[in-house]
Amino acid sequence: MKSTPASALSQDAALIRAAQQGDHQAFEQLVRLYDQSVLRLALNLLRSEEDARDAYQEAFLKAYRNLGSFRFECSFYTWLYRIVTNICLDHLRKRTIRREESPVIETRNGARDLFDAVEDGRAEAHPERDLLRRELARRIEDALSRLAPRERLVFELKHYQGLRLRVIGEMLDTTEETAKNCLYRATQKLRAALG
Repeated sequence: MKSTPASALSQDAALIRAAQQGDHQAFEQLVRLYDQSVLRLALNLLRSEEDARDAYQEAFLKAYRNLGSFRFECSFYTWLYRIVTNICLDHLRKRTIRREESPVIETRNGARDLFDAVEDGRAEAHPERDLLRRELARRIEDALSRLAPRERLVFELKHYQGLRLRVIGEMLDTTEETAKNCLYRATQKLRAALG
Protein backbone atom coordinates (compact mmCIF):
# COMPACT_ATOMS: atom_id res chain seq x y z
CA MET A 1 0.00 0.00 0.00
CA LYS A 2 1.38 3.38 -0.99
CA SER A 3 1.59 5.91 1.82
CA THR A 4 -0.10 9.27 1.61
CA PRO A 5 1.96 12.44 1.99
CA ALA A 6 0.51 13.00 5.48
CA SER A 7 1.40 9.48 6.60
CA ALA A 8 4.88 9.84 5.05
CA LEU A 9 5.39 13.06 7.04
CA SER A 10 4.29 11.38 10.26
CA GLN A 11 6.55 8.40 9.48
CA ASP A 12 9.46 10.82 8.91
CA ALA A 13 8.66 12.62 12.18
CA ALA A 14 8.63 9.35 14.13
CA LEU A 15 11.94 8.27 12.58
CA ILE A 16 13.53 11.67 13.21
CA ARG A 17 12.45 11.68 16.86
CA ALA A 18 13.78 8.14 17.31
CA ALA A 19 17.08 9.08 15.62
CA GLN A 20 17.35 12.18 17.81
CA GLN A 21 17.04 9.85 20.80
CA GLY A 22 20.03 7.85 19.51
CA ASP A 23 18.29 5.12 17.49
CA HIS A 24 20.80 4.43 14.69
CA GLN A 25 18.41 2.13 12.85
CA ALA A 26 15.86 4.95 12.59
CA PHE A 27 18.47 7.17 10.95
CA GLU A 28 19.46 4.33 8.61
CA GLN A 29 15.81 4.03 7.60
CA LEU A 30 15.70 7.77 6.85
CA VAL A 31 18.80 7.34 4.71
CA ARG A 32 17.14 4.47 2.81
CA LEU A 33 14.05 6.62 2.20
CA TYR A 34 16.00 9.51 0.69
CA ASP A 35 19.31 8.11 -0.54
CA GLN A 36 18.37 7.78 -4.23
CA SER A 37 16.82 11.26 -4.35
CA VAL A 38 19.88 12.82 -2.72
CA LEU A 39 22.29 11.02 -5.04
CA ARG A 40 20.22 11.90 -8.12
CA LEU A 41 20.12 15.58 -7.09
CA ALA A 42 23.88 15.69 -6.45
CA LEU A 43 24.60 13.95 -9.76
CA ASN A 44 22.36 16.34 -11.70
CA LEU A 45 23.93 19.38 -10.08
CA LEU A 46 27.57 18.33 -10.15
CA ARG A 47 27.62 16.28 -13.37
CA SER A 48 30.34 14.06 -11.91
CA GLU A 49 29.64 10.69 -10.35
CA GLU A 50 32.67 10.96 -8.08
CA ASP A 51 31.76 14.46 -6.86
CA ALA A 52 28.11 13.42 -6.48
CA ARG A 53 29.05 10.46 -4.28
CA ASP A 54 31.26 12.72 -2.17
CA ALA A 55 28.42 15.24 -1.78
CA TYR A 56 25.99 12.40 -0.98
CA GLN A 57 28.21 11.08 1.82
CA GLU A 58 28.93 14.55 3.12
CA ALA A 59 25.21 15.40 3.13
CA PHE A 60 24.16 12.38 5.17
CA LEU A 61 27.08 12.84 7.55
CA LYS A 62 26.09 16.47 8.06
CA ALA A 63 22.42 15.47 8.48
CA TYR A 64 23.41 12.89 11.10
CA ARG A 65 25.57 15.38 13.00
CA ASN A 66 22.89 18.09 12.91
CA LEU A 67 19.77 15.98 13.37
CA GLY A 68 19.51 17.15 16.96
CA SER A 69 18.95 20.70 15.69
CA PHE A 70 16.10 19.67 13.36
CA ARG A 71 13.03 21.52 14.70
CA PHE A 72 10.23 20.26 12.39
CA GLU A 73 9.76 23.79 10.96
CA CYS A 74 9.96 22.33 7.46
CA SER A 75 9.80 18.81 6.06
CA PHE A 76 12.81 16.53 6.50
CA TYR A 77 12.95 16.32 2.69
CA THR A 78 13.36 20.11 2.39
CA TRP A 79 15.90 20.22 5.23
CA LEU A 80 17.97 17.41 3.70
CA TYR A 81 17.76 18.91 0.20
CA ARG A 82 18.94 22.24 1.61
CA ILE A 83 22.01 20.47 3.04
CA VAL A 84 22.71 18.74 -0.28
CA THR A 85 22.26 21.88 -2.36
CA ASN A 86 24.56 23.88 -0.09
CA ILE A 87 27.23 21.17 -0.35
CA CYS A 88 26.81 21.10 -4.13
CA LEU A 89 27.05 24.90 -4.26
CA ASP A 90 30.34 24.68 -2.37
CA HIS A 91 31.60 22.06 -4.83
CA LEU A 92 30.54 24.24 -7.78
CA ARG A 93 32.25 27.30 -6.29
CA LYS A 94 35.46 25.32 -5.79
CA ARG A 95 35.16 24.01 -9.33
CA THR A 96 34.95 27.54 -10.74
CA ILE A 97 38.10 28.40 -8.80
CA ARG A 98 39.97 25.34 -10.05
CA ARG A 99 38.73 24.67 -13.56
CA GLU A 100 38.17 21.07 -14.53
CA GLU A 101 40.76 19.67 -16.87
CA SER A 102 39.77 19.83 -20.50
CA PRO A 103 39.20 16.55 -22.35
CA VAL A 104 41.15 18.11 -25.25
CA ILE A 105 44.83 17.24 -25.29
CA GLU A 106 47.62 18.31 -27.58
CA THR A 107 49.28 15.55 -29.60
CA ARG A 108 51.84 15.56 -32.42
CA ASN A 109 48.95 15.51 -34.87
CA GLY A 110 47.19 18.50 -33.26
CA ALA A 111 44.41 18.84 -30.69
CA ARG A 112 42.47 15.67 -29.86
CA ASP A 113 39.28 15.35 -27.81
CA LEU A 114 39.53 12.31 -25.52
CA PHE A 115 35.77 11.81 -25.80
CA ASP A 116 36.21 11.17 -29.53
CA ALA A 117 38.12 8.01 -28.64
CA VAL A 118 34.99 6.52 -27.07
CA GLU A 119 33.00 4.80 -29.77
CA ASP A 120 29.23 4.90 -29.96
CA GLY A 121 28.26 1.24 -30.21
CA ARG A 122 24.62 1.83 -31.06
CA ALA A 123 23.47 0.43 -34.39
CA GLU A 124 21.47 3.57 -35.18
CA ALA A 125 24.39 5.93 -34.54
CA HIS A 126 25.05 8.49 -37.25
CA PRO A 127 28.28 10.46 -37.15
CA GLU A 128 26.66 13.75 -38.22
CA ARG A 129 23.86 13.48 -35.69
CA ASP A 130 26.30 12.43 -32.99
CA LEU A 131 28.54 15.40 -33.79
CA LEU A 132 25.60 17.82 -33.61
CA ARG A 133 24.38 16.26 -30.36
CA ARG A 134 27.83 16.51 -28.77
CA GLU A 135 28.27 20.08 -29.97
CA LEU A 136 24.89 21.08 -28.55
CA ALA A 137 25.62 19.29 -25.25
CA ARG A 138 28.99 21.05 -25.07
CA ARG A 139 27.41 24.45 -25.76
CA ILE A 140 24.71 23.88 -23.12
CA GLU A 141 27.24 22.69 -20.53
CA ASP A 142 29.51 25.62 -21.36
CA ALA A 143 26.60 28.06 -20.99
CA LEU A 144 25.58 26.45 -17.68
CA SER A 145 29.15 26.63 -16.40
CA ARG A 146 29.21 30.40 -17.02
CA LEU A 147 26.23 30.95 -14.73
CA ALA A 148 26.86 31.94 -11.13
CA PRO A 149 26.74 28.81 -8.93
CA ARG A 150 23.44 29.89 -7.33
CA GLU A 151 21.84 30.61 -10.73
CA ARG A 152 22.93 27.23 -12.07
CA LEU A 153 21.64 25.51 -8.96
CA VAL A 154 18.21 27.17 -9.17
CA PHE A 155 17.97 26.44 -12.92
CA GLU A 156 18.87 22.78 -12.49
CA LEU A 157 16.63 22.28 -9.45
CA LYS A 158 13.72 23.71 -11.41
CA HIS A 159 14.29 22.16 -14.82
CA TYR A 160 16.19 18.94 -14.07
CA GLN A 161 14.71 18.05 -10.68
CA GLY A 162 11.24 19.50 -11.36
CA LEU A 163 11.08 21.25 -7.99
CA ARG A 164 8.74 24.18 -7.36
CA LEU A 165 10.18 27.63 -6.80
CA ARG A 166 8.71 27.72 -3.29
CA VAL A 167 10.62 24.54 -2.37
CA ILE A 168 13.79 25.83 -4.03
CA GLY A 169 13.47 29.04 -2.03
CA GLU A 170 13.10 27.04 1.19
CA MET A 171 16.08 24.86 0.30
CA LEU A 172 18.25 27.90 -0.31
CA ASP A 173 16.91 29.63 2.78
CA THR A 174 15.41 32.48 0.77
CA THR A 175 12.04 33.50 -0.63
CA GLU A 176 10.17 32.06 -3.58
CA GLU A 177 10.40 35.48 -5.27
CA THR A 178 14.20 35.53 -4.93
CA ALA A 179 14.40 32.02 -6.43
CA LYS A 180 12.12 33.16 -9.26
CA ASN A 181 14.35 36.17 -9.98
CA CYS A 182 17.44 33.97 -9.91
CA LEU A 183 15.79 31.54 -12.36
CA TYR A 184 14.84 34.44 -14.64
CA ARG A 185 18.44 35.75 -14.69
CA ALA A 186 19.80 32.27 -15.39
CA THR A 187 17.31 31.72 -18.23
CA GLN A 188 18.14 35.09 -19.79
CA LYS A 189 21.87 34.38 -19.64
CA LEU A 190 21.39 30.91 -21.17
CA ARG A 191 19.25 32.32 -24.00
CA ALA A 192 21.89 34.93 -24.75
CA ALA A 193 24.71 32.36 -24.64
CA LEU A 194 22.90 29.82 -26.82
CA GLY A 195 21.49 32.37 -29.26
